[in-house]
Amino acid sequence: MDIDALRSFIAFVETGSFTRAAKQTHKTQSAVSMQMKRLEGELGKGLFEKEGRNLVLSVQGRRLALYAKPLLQLHDETVATLKSPDVRPRLHLGCPDDYADSILPSIVKLLHRYLPKLELQITCASSYLIRVMLDSGELDAAIVTRLADSEEGYLLTTDVGVWIGSEEMDITAQNPLPIVLFQKDCKFHLAAIDGLMKQGREYRLMASSSSATAIKGMVKQGIGLGAMARLSAGQDCFVIESESLPPLPSIGIALVISSRAHSPLSAELAQQLVKGFTEMT
Repeated sequence: MDIDALRSFIAFVETGSFTRAAKQTHKTQSAVSMQMKRLEGELGKGLFEKEGRNLVLSVQGRRLALYAKPLLQLHDETVATLKSPDVRPRLHLGCPDDYADSILPSIVKLLHRYLPKLELQITCASSYLIRVMLDSGELDAAIVTRLADSEEGYLLTTDVGVWIGSEEMDITAQNPLPIVLFQKDCKFHLAAIDGLMKQGREYRLMASSSSATAIKGMVKQGIGLGAMARLSAGQDCFVIESESLPPLPSIGIALVISSRAHSPLSAELAQQLVKGFTEMT
């Protein structure tokens, strides 16, 4: 089987989208589609099927996915070993600001445990920008919130959203309710506003930011209530337990590897990181 076609196939498995798979493998969408047709022709099996408006993996496609990742891993590790056995590995890792204080430090410790000579560069940005950089090949890997109904990447942990406020000022009864949220691409931004609208409750979005530090600072000053993952809130935030506020969703936090060739972070190492992270937490 064509390794490059398998790489495009896995990019689709990881992202659930031919558009993002094309971006990650630096191809046009039509080129990726042609690769998939040739792969289906070679195997004599249909790898995809329609589910409503979406294209998903068929039974045979799911079977191929089980073998394709180990095949790519072995290929990339072999090439990397033969080409540059003595070169210090370099890794560019992306992480949204809201996980920089909770998830990131443990991952950095584990990376240096498994790769003692690692040269690590970290970029913190909004989840949207992290995904754009991952798709464009600017990042080798990233810590992200999993998309809904997705098996994207390697699951590190699950968490639940909480409302946070000032311990000194109770503003939950204010009308309209002042809120400070992450940017619109954040799952908690959408859930908070949607929940308040369903309650018929008026609100005022005082500010939105990609910085968890900025949101926490505004919340502590009583500017508004915030909504974020419990892990992101940490020990220094006052969590509000109130039935008057809409519930916030659960999330999955995953480590995603770029689909570009020869990423320094292999699938095997990613699985070791997940195991190590689970043991640490």
